[in-house]
Amino acid sequence: MGKLTRRDVLRSVPAAAVLAASKGFAVSSGQRLFIGSNTPDGILAFDWDDPEKPEFYQVGVAAHLANVDWITLSRDRRTIFAASEVDEFNGKPTGEVASYRIDGGELVQTSAQNSAAKGTCHVALDHSGRVLLSADYGGGAAASFKVAGGKLSPAVWTEHYSGHGPVTDRQEAAHAHFASFSPDNRFAYINDLGSDCIHIYKLNAETAELTAAGKFKTQPGSGPRTLHFHPNGATAYCMNELASAVDVLTWHKADGDFTVVTRVELNPDRSKGTSTGCDTVITRDGRNVYFANRGDDFIFSFKADPNTGALTPIGKTPSGGQTPRNFTLDPTERWMLVANQGSSNLSVFARDPHTGALSGEGRNFPCPSPMCILFV
Repeated sequence: MGKLTRRDVLRSVPAAAVLAASKGFAVSSGQRLFIGSNTPDGILAFDWDDPEKPEFYQVGVAAHLANVDWITLSRDRRTIFAASEVDEFNGKPTGEVASYRIDGGELVQTSAQNSAAKGTCHVALDHSGRVLLSADYGGGAAASFKVAGGKLSPAVWTEHYSGHGPVTDRQEAAHAHFASFSPDNRFAYINDLGSDCIHIYKLNAETAELTAAGKFKTQPGSGPRTLHFHPNGATAYCMNELASAVDVLTWHKADGDFTVVTRVELNPDRSKGTSTGCDTVITRDGRNVYFANRGDDFIFSFKADPNTGALTPIGKTPSGGQTPRNFTLDPTERWMLVANQGSSNLSVFARDPHTGALSGEGRNFPCPSPMCILFV
């Protein structure tokens, strides 16, 4: 494995103290979860046997892949793709992008490739399931890979970004943080936190080639971290980490660009230096949207107009720990799970399916430096 990165310092509980390495584990009778972990163990397995209760338990280590920042599932639900935020892989100064076949509840590695640069923090699969994109925070770069039979090709396309922003300690250089695709799969996007922009590309899903198609510029010092599309196919939400604010965007199908509709401040009463936006969750029907915020560590719940994506606040819920890195709804959308990286725990909150409100207090379960939650 490659060298560990700066994010290792965030680990407060060693992986070995929480999960023992396993050579195999039984197929779950309920719901299996895989957790990307910023530890040498990498991908951890949990089971949730009763969807009526917020009770799940650790099963073991599913894959020893260092510093897994993100995992995503193939369209046929047979393969997991992972981003390993290391500074070196295969003797090159890059991160690692890997694929794993889900076999009886276990993970079997099928391929591993070099990303474009060090510090790979995110991977995203296109809607056809034939193209994977990676984003490298540390090296400020992105890459595309062809996917066939659950295996990754070597990088087909790469780009190294340049630029900076006004926040000198966070925007001294380009920092690619997130990859995504337009609802019609014609465009691909890379959020560049360091340069206050979203890079826009035309996507060739047959070849995995990307062609530059412009940039969407955010307000200076925003730090655009993630981009999520509403189910209405016309609205997107750009989470701005450094500004702790969300830009509600109209997506333009013709050229893939965006127009800002409004900006939602997540924490206007606190210093921007101690409050940073993180991630977004949207319900399948598009009637609720949730945003995670770090530093002050909360989930902000909103009602959403299913036609326009316009947001109406419901309320804030403490995240159940420190530094909520990622969060997700379970398949029934009755529970919200939060990965609290800084406090090494997972928190589970009941969700009212009628109002979208989250319970004020959740249940906590130990998990070493959780980065990403994936139901399979």
